[in-house]
Amino acid sequence: MLLAAFCFSVSGSSTKVLGNHINSVELVLFRNIIGVIFVFSSIFKKPLNSTGGKPNVLVFRGVIGTLALYTFFYAITKIGLAEAITYQQSYPIFLAIMGVIFLKEIPGKLVWLAIIIGFLGICLIFLPQFSIGLLTLKFHAFGISNAIMTAMAYMSIKQLAGYYDSRTIVLSFMLSGIFLPLISLLLGHFIEPGGFEFIIAKFDVPRSGDWLWIMVLAVSALFGQIALTKAFTLGDSGEVSAIGYFNILFSVWFGVLLGDATPGLTGFLGMVLIILSGVLISFSKKS
Repeated sequence: MLLAAFCFSVSGSSTKVLGNHINSVELVLFRNIIGVIFVFSSIFKKPLNSTGGKPNVLVFRGVIGTLALYTFFYAITKIGLAEAITYQQSYPIFLAIMGVIFLKEIPGKLVWLAIIIGFLGICLIFLPQFSIGLLTLKFHAFGISNAIMTAMAYMSIKQLAGYYDSRTIVLSFMLSGIFLPLISLLLGHFIEPGGFEFIIAKFDVPRSGDWLWIMVLAVSALFGQIALTKAFTLGDSGEVSAIGYFNILFSVWFGVLLGDATPGLTGFLGMVLIILSGVLISFSKKS
């Protein structure tokens, strides 16, 4: 899981480097192409074993996961790397709330405490943006929307478990992550994106030096996913999830190396509270 956290932070760092002159929609496309090749090769070696029965949920998982990736990559290119990844890592808070609303789950006192702590952490990062400007506020809002959609994607995975091979679920996400960006890039050649540049953009031809970073982006994301799956297969889910928050610490370090300002005291405190919230929720599931 530590390897997975490192790989995901490398993937985020590559996105930030490329985002200086390649739009985030295009990066979503590149990120998924290599992953699809890997999944198809896995299917060729060992055919899928799925009973099926929930095609609408499967499509929803792919679409909402891709939209989450749109907002995640867009946020990385506009705000600090550590802040964008911290927002994403707050998804357990929203997942717990959705469990109450949609699945009628009754969380214990520890989970409610974690939700409160997590929201305080989000507020410590988000609310100071009001004093900076509406544009910065908008970029941070994309970070929070990413966490919400990531939670929706994970909830859909829970509904699909037992009906589909895990590779089928991953494939639904990756194929959507290719198909939707192609539509977005096509639309970008006919209409002006206006305020929708996070989802509509023109194709930017990568520079010769970009292809190495694109490979780093795609391969690190792929190996991160493999390491993540292996970690949950071998280890306790609560402990594995807790270790995953090293992603934030790695991202602070990589962000500073790439020129981000070191998060202030309020931002650091917000990150700590979100990490604490996620760890509490993870271990409450264990118990």
